[in-house]
Amino acid sequence: MKKTEIIIILLILFSFITATYLYPKMPEQMASHWNARGEVDDYMPKFWGLFLLPLITAGLFLLFLVIPKIDPLKENIKKFRRYFDLFILFMIIFMLYIYFLTILWNFGVSFDTNRLLIPAMGLLFFYAGVLTENAKMNWFVGIRTPWTLSSETVWNKTNKLGGKFFKIAAFIAFLGFFFPDYSVLFIMIPVLSLVVFIFLYSYFEYQKEKK
Repeated sequence: MKKTEIIIILLILFSFITATYLYPKMPEQMASHWNARGEVDDYMPKFWGLFLLPLITAGLFLLFLVIPKIDPLKENIKKFRRYFDLFILFMIIFMLYIYFLTILWNFGVSFDTNRLLIPAMGLLFFYAGVLTENAKMNWFVGIRTPWTLSSETVWNKTNKLGGKFFKIAAFIAFLGFFFPDYSVLFIMIPVLSLVVFIFLYSYFEYQKEKK
């Protein structure tokens, strides 16, 4: 078993132990969702408030373990497996970070949820860029469009460029920390722009290659 997998398993176990320990101390209805203004707009019973995210995180980890085994291009995943494993670790830490923020809020600790989420999302975007830049053609990881999956050259060009844009989106997201009222825009606009641009870019690169 790899070091990253051991660390992830320990983190997930810790989240379940935390949920079990805190169960008697939590309110019957726990805040579970915040709107764009950082205001609570949904609640759930404390069992799901404490155990849902650990369960989702465990399921996500299992999915990430299965992907390299079922991908028809699994040999390509081996070529960037180091980056993929680190991305899994960052994703699990991100999920558990959200989980512990939720617990703190339900303990009565008030804070600006948007402002605290921005650095975590920025770091996740940045490493998604690192992963994308290094991803070789496969069916699950990286920028997958009909045209990147039809040409290795288009795949490489699109993912290299997309990785750089992910990093730029990360820095723009960080700026949202200083403008909390508009932080969602600092995240959504760069990401949506990236999706549209990179989709069109892969199409035109494929057409160029055909000619």
